[in-house]
Amino acid sequence: MENTILHVDMNNFYASVETLYAPEYQNVPMAVAGDKESRHGIILAKNMLAKAKGVKTAEPIWQAMQKCPGLRLLPPHHERYEKFSRLASRLYCEYTDLVEAFSLDECWLDVSGSCQLFGTGKEIAEDIRKRVKQELGLTVSIGVSFNKVFAKLGSDYKKPDAVTEFGRREMETIIWKMPCSNLLFVGPRTEMTLKKYGIHTIGDIAAMDLVAMRNILGRTGETLWVYANGLDDTPVRAAGETEAPKSVGASTTLPRDISTDSQVRETLFRLSETVAHRLRGCGMKAQEVQITVRAGDFQEFQRQKRLAAPVCDSQSIYKEAVELYRQSDRKWAVRLLGVRAGRLTSATEAQTSFFEAADGLDRLEKLERAVDMIRDKFGAESLSRAFVMNKPGKQEG
Repeated sequence: MENTILHVDMNNFYASVETLYAPEYQNVPMAVAGDKESRHGIILAKNMLAKAKGVKTAEPIWQAMQKCPGLRLLPPHHERYEKFSRLASRLYCEYTDLVEAFSLDECWLDVSGSCQLFGTGKEIAEDIRKRVKQELGLTVSIGVSFNKVFAKLGSDYKKPDAVTEFGRREMETIIWKMPCSNLLFVGPRTEMTLKKYGIHTIGDIAAMDLVAMRNILGRTGETLWVYANGLDDTPVRAAGETEAPKSVGASTTLPRDISTDSQVRETLFRLSETVAHRLRGCGMKAQEVQITVRAGDFQEFQRQKRLAAPVCDSQSIYKEAVELYRQSDRKWAVRLLGVRAGRLTSATEAQTSFFEAADGLDRLEKLERAVDMIRDKFGAESLSRAFVMNKPGKQEG
């Protein structure tokens, strides 16, 4: 017996929540946006009327206003979005305890064991759609299928306020005709790579030889081949169940471009401190450090390095981050910096390299854990290094 998986996507979530508090914006082109006087001047979400005018998420406000001169803007209220996300999740849990959040406004539900109580997957989806509308004042699009990937394709297929069911028959007649960019985790760069090999649709991916897909995209290619052929069997996790993180990172967008070595180093150190703190908080150590650098003209590069020993202290992460930054052969006018720790392993199981000064690393970790305790008790700003007293940017996580 096949699973019955739902993917519930709340339509235009931020914008829809805002219009519950400001109904006068319901029937006009409207967007939720950051402060247009600052670096956050981008569109965060838009309603269907703004979308029809060509307004896109993440584009600058000035560009959106050119497309839609009458566009009304509202500031974001994240506490409202979290509240409605919790309310929706609570409603979903009335049908099953297998509710896995994909983002604040998207969830997977495994209702395989609930069909005898509530009806078929499509009937359950219709019931959820109606209840969310009546009880929360929001609309959702829901995909119904036998796995998570195809259920998400279903929720994306018809918007807003719709239910779409994709069975095996629809895999060939509908899903395989979709562009490969519709498939989960196919971003712009992956799409460009696939197009170089004449792969344009999900069906093209499905028809490829598995070994060829591995040669083109490595493990990602294998994953996409599994997805395209309807072979994904990833389970829906129970509500509240979490898995160990695969990476831990932090990034910051600067209020203005920076280019001096000292400014870059200060920012990288602050980010490295945050990443190290998060690693220690989840009991992990990193065996790889990666940085992301984005210029004001949106050019970007990423570098990563495998470490000789797993670490969770800021000094080690910072040292590698600076070295990776200096590998660039150009002078960057930096607008965004990011530091990410990857290849994580449990701190209790991490093996120290014979080629590293283990005692020194251990002392650094103990010192930083002591700093964690002080900051947890007296606040994040209770202890600061003189090196980073001047804040070049606001951290985004």
